[in-house]
Amino acid sequence: MQNARLSIAWMITGVSLGALGLLLFIGEPFTAKAQESKRFQYQIVEVLPDTQNMQSKLNEFGSSGWELVAVSMGNMTEPRLIFKK
Repeated sequence: MQNARLSIAWMITGVSLGALGLLLFIGEPFTAKAQESKRFQYQIVEVLPDTQNMQSKLNEFGSSGWELVAVSMGNMTEPRLIFKK
């Protein structure tokens, strides 16, 4: 009688573990779902090559949520500030 109870207990344990393994194998992973791709806007601004003008443009765009990502020297006289939001 005790062997029968033990066999039933092992059978229930095996079925439970098998079902759990199956759920883990075919179910959704526990990690977060794939994130949506981020969408960015870019703004290119040509400025005069003096410090005051550049600083005022940087502050103007920065206060609007734009982030400076690069500075390009187009024809070596007028810097281009490249912003991303």
